[in-house]
Amino acid sequence: MKNSFDPPVATCVAVKKALPAVPQYLQAHYWWAYVHPRAVHVFERQWLVNLILWGNYKRLCNAVLHDYGHHLPGRTLQIACAYGDLTPRLVDCVAAGGLLEVVDILPIQLENLASKLGADAPCKLHCMDSAALAFAGASFDRALLFFLLHEQPQAVRERTLAEALRVVRPGGTLTIVDYAPPSRFNPLRYFWKPVLDRLEPFARDLFSEEVAAWLPKDGRFVAVSKQRFFGGMYQMLTLKVAEKGKDQQPGD
Repeated sequence: MKNSFDPPVATCVAVKKALPAVPQYLQAHYWWAYVHPRAVHVFERQWLVNLILWGNYKRLCNAVLHDYGHHLPGRTLQIACAYGDLTPRLVDCVAAGGLLEVVDILPIQLENLASKLGADAPCKLHCMDSAALAFAGASFDRALLFFLLHEQPQAVRERTLAEALRVVRPGGTLTIVDYAPPSRFNPLRYFWKPVLDRLEPFARDLFSEEVAAWLPKDGRFVAVSKQRFFGGMYQMLTLKVAEKGKDQQPGD
């Protein structure tokens, strides 16, 4: 299956009409990391991505792939591009007849990702806002949020989580990898948080709150597993979309 990148006009006209080309919070706080044309040239380096995560990038990617059993049948959705080799490794796990789809609101990030994938990769790229996904409900078997939530203000974060759960079918999973409240014995708790406060102001939420604080309260999911890494500073949370009459409680 040929790897393709659908430009904004072709993929989500309604979404692009309703929102600015680049959300204000991205333009204001992340122009240096994702929006500026030179950002890709600076940050698309495996060693640098690993350094930013204090040597944990490969470990966290491995945890995701292990959780998936290195096997991705059906439709998989990655919400937002990621620097490094995570997406190519996910592509390698796509089962015969399966498809990995990646959404990002920035064309420059999608173009960068396309350059890392083979022409026949079972992958399709969409220019789309994570908080307003133009997919039908229950249309994916699984979704992945890899270090996206800490980059979003609370209102956007809540919509992103709600949308991710909406597009995953009952019985499917949503995997979240991001910062977490670190142990009080972790020295980086006192050093790294002030750095993030300056560079990534929304990340402080992940250092002080659990993801559950921003999830929908309608009982549409159940927690499957939670793992912590690097003295608790990183987490991988797996949620399963509830199946009516099986996972949900009466009255949900």
